[in-house]
Amino acid sequence: MNKTDLQLLQAISGYPAVSILLPTHRTSPANKQDPIRVSNLVRQAGDRLLQEFSKREAEPILVRLEKLAEEVDYRYALDGLALFVNRDIAHKYYLPFALKERVVIDETFATRDLVYALNRLSRYWVLALSEKPTRLFEGVKDTLVEVEDHGFPMTHTGAGGEGRLPGGAGVSRSAYRDEQHRQFFRQVDQAFGKLYADDPQPLAVVGVDRYLAFFNEVSKHKNAIITTMTGNHDKSAPHELADLIWPLVRENIAQEKMRYLDELEKAVSQRRFASGIEHAWRMAHEGRVRLLLVEDDFHYPATLDESGLVLTPAEDATAPGVMDDAVDELIEMVMAKGGEVRFLSDGSLSDHQRIVALTRY
Repeated sequence: MNKTDLQLLQAISGYPAVSILLPTHRTSPANKQDPIRVSNLVRQAGDRLLQEFSKREAEPILVRLEKLAEEVDYRYALDGLALFVNRDIAHKYYLPFALKERVVIDETFATRDLVYALNRLSRYWVLALSEKPTRLFEGVKDTLVEVEDHGFPMTHTGAGGEGRLPGGAGVSRSAYRDEQHRQFFRQVDQAFGKLYADDPQPLAVVGVDRYLAFFNEVSKHKNAIITTMTGNHDKSAPHELADLIWPLVRENIAQEKMRYLDELEKAVSQRRFASGIEHAWRMAHEGRVRLLLVEDDFHYPATLDESGLVLTPAEDATAPGVMDDAVDELIEMVMAKGGEVRFLSDGSLSDHQRIVALTRY
């Protein structure tokens, strides 16, 4: 799941929206109970629907939910599973982080846990370049999940790929093939760009030297590349590729965090910063935040005044009218207005009350 998926879910409104969330297991014997738990939760959701609706009214959702549950492939289970169903859609997501087991029936889908995880965990993209096909993965720490929509996986069907090269006098077959590869990887870059625009996470690129060179020549996202790895991984399973690429990504993320501290020092000298969540909130509301730096474990339950500008800390995150974590709300606001968000280790921002906004002006 990426930010695009999350935004699509959050845009859907209408009762009843059924969300089933639960932790799952990657290996035996713990995963033997996962299908039973899913069946029990589906039954629980069905019972609750039938308490509110007639069987005729509830049946379209019940059928869709049961079909979705049957489609779960437990061979690919990760640490969490999320099922989302209403009268119009049915989506399932295998997630590389644990979820609290629950069934939620509401006007909107239960996405709070997903927002938290997508904001807080080390995430990145991986492009495995190839003619047949180029694959895109969402990375969360040492786990890769393949993207199977938005045009991916993408196969080179033109000349030099699945198509035949032209012949005849005066035709340079190698030059023609190279240009076709450039066009193909330009299409790859364009397809990736649509996802990256909504979810600008670091990019790792994998492939043989020739493909890496073509992609680097045509890509508009070179600044997003955090690391590259040379080699043919056309047939590498996601877990095999993750074992190789995550150590490289992790090392570069650590180096990137040091660069952000240097950038913060420069912003302080230019007086283009706002320390503390209250000041950062105001800057974000005005659309002035270009980069928000947050300590990993900083959370801030709060209430908001009628103007939407003044935050007041709250002791009880579950009390009525309290945002359980204003940090997550701030993150969403910054990203919605074109800013970036990055997390640093606890203690890195002690001079800035654990959170600081670097402003555009």
